[in-house]
Amino acid sequence: MSQQSGIGHDQWKSRFGFMLAAMGSAVGLGNIWRFSYVAGESGGATFLLIYLAFVLLIGIPLLLTEFSIGKAGKMDAVGSFKKLAPNTKWHLTGIMGVIGGILILSFYSVVSGWSLFYLYQYITGSFWTEPDGGFGAAFDAWISNPIAPLFWQALFLIVTIVIVMRGIGSGIEKANNVLMPALALLMIFMAGYGLTLDGASEGLAFLFSPDWSKFGDPNVYLMALGQAFFSLSIGICGMLTYSSYLKDKDKLPAATVGVGLLDTLFAVIAGIMVFTAVFSFGVEPQSGPPLVFIILPSIFESMPAGGVIGIVFFVLLTMAALSSALSLLELPVAYIHRTLGFTRKAATFIAGSIIFVLGITASLGFGIWSHIQVNGNNILDMMDNITANVILPLGGLLMAVFVGWYLTREKAVQFSEIETPILQVIWLAIIRFIAPIVLLIIMITSLLGI
Repeated sequence: MSQQSGIGHDQWKSRFGFMLAAMGSAVGLGNIWRFSYVAGESGGATFLLIYLAFVLLIGIPLLLTEFSIGKAGKMDAVGSFKKLAPNTKWHLTGIMGVIGGILILSFYSVVSGWSLFYLYQYITGSFWTEPDGGFGAAFDAWISNPIAPLFWQALFLIVTIVIVMRGIGSGIEKANNVLMPALALLMIFMAGYGLTLDGASEGLAFLFSPDWSKFGDPNVYLMALGQAFFSLSIGICGMLTYSSYLKDKDKLPAATVGVGLLDTLFAVIAGIMVFTAVFSFGVEPQSGPPLVFIILPSIFESMPAGGVIGIVFFVLLTMAALSSALSLLELPVAYIHRTLGFTRKAATFIAGSIIFVLGITASLGFGIWSHIQVNGNNILDMMDNITANVILPLGGLLMAVFVGWYLTREKAVQFSEIETPILQVIWLAIIRFIAPIVLLIIMITSLLGI
């Protein structure tokens, strides 16, 4: 088998399996951990409305754009661009995506390791009652430890590596077929319970009653767009890579809309789950990234059989993190496998090792390297901001320009598989004009620090 064909021999067993895997890529810590703290820091309902608008008007059309490149190219991120635009520099978009995916998984694995550690604490009974000093103090003390978090980060990455080594149909698809439905059921249950808590109405007001004065704050728009891209996994070519394993008969538009809407629904349910508890337990919604790791244990402690619920939830939270990590790892694995000619197992090991080493810096940024900060951001926050506010939007911008302007109109429509003429016109208008302008403004705003 040649290197060129070696990347495309594996395929999804069904379009539904692809959709679950794409949802797994989109639905994870980005919806539960990151959405909750970013919304808390960015005004709650004001952020939510802007976020929803970005998902519907820009996110879903760009997700279809990324899917269309991957399915048409049928190769990894770099190879697909080389195939569709030979003898050009468009493949640099794929290279940037690979780098972005590595950066995201490097800090994502740190937070996922926290989730895995919490699962262990619940299994052993350590978190069935609140530790001395509270969950917040226990969490801060643990993440500042220079060694222990690295063990759990490594353990999470090992599980991810083993699954990716097994391939698409036998590894990634099988895992998501079980994990995503189970996570959905538990999140709905937890959100329903949150509505019964004292102070739940205040949480709902924070999430659904916008402060109109905040609509003039450009930072809210920046954070909302970054979250939309982060949550939908747009701009780093992970979705492009996933769609390259589709069969020709599998159609894109319905799958794209389904993934986008369900991902957004997960984020809203997570917001209800978290913010009803935030106001019930008197925690500031601006508490930042540790929000989920402080609030949820408090919810579990107040519930009948809360320790058991804690075990189940952190099993599923970790698995949701895992489903996203699989797509992030598959991105560099596919590239290394094709370009360097390594076996899938060797490529996965190499990519995973690089990611772990980079993740060490993010983990130590909460402890012995906590003094390393830029504008008040530690190492993990800096990685997060660079990827969410620069690399992802820039990747989305380049893909929009590639499909909207480099490809002919006929090719773009053909690759999108949109059959309704009016929808073709709307989609092309968004990716040609609206999305590039918005993305360019947001990127400039971010770089200038406005």
